[in-house]
Amino acid sequence: MAHVTYEYIDRLLGQALLLGDHGTLARRLTELIDDYSSGDVPRATVMVMAAEEWRQAGQPARALELFRRAIDDGGDAGIDPRCGIADTLFELDRPGEAREIIAAVRAEGRVDPQSALYLAETLAAYGDLEAAHEWATEGVRLGPDDPGLRDALLRTRYRIRVDLGLGEDTIDAMLDS
Repeated sequence: MAHVTYEYIDRLLGQALLLGDHGTLARRLTELIDDYSSGDVPRATVMVMAAEEWRQAGQPARALELFRRAIDDGGDAGIDPRCGIADTLFELDRPGEAREIIAAVRAEGRVDPQSALYLAETLAAYGDLEAAHEWATEGVRLGPDDPGLRDALLRTRYRIRVDLGLGEDTIDAMLDS
């Protein structure tokens, strides 16, 4: 049984970055999930991290499985795991299913700033700039407490607005403050 700390996760991430080996990190995180007993990192968060690493390792089916397990776990995952499912479905060329999931997230009306950023970046990457702009704007309006997250949302929103050919607005001006 494993007690999972942020320090341990940081060490794993550091090793993987040095080696550029997402597959090994994905396997280690997945093993950690199976051995999880306690820790300051919620199990669902480890599941989302492992899913992202499986995606980076070219294993989207394994990623989908772990995103779904994070939903079933019900713990704090850092983001809504459905965001990762939608992104992976786009990657698998299943855009209809991805859009259904995004619509379900929107319909619930309980999105958090980090999930809004994730969806904005996903939609921008797959060419839906209007929807990406809406999600980035929503994320900014939610007023994230983390200045880094706020700035990431503002930069993403600004980049999307430029790509859409839109002029600067009052929200864009927040980047200067």
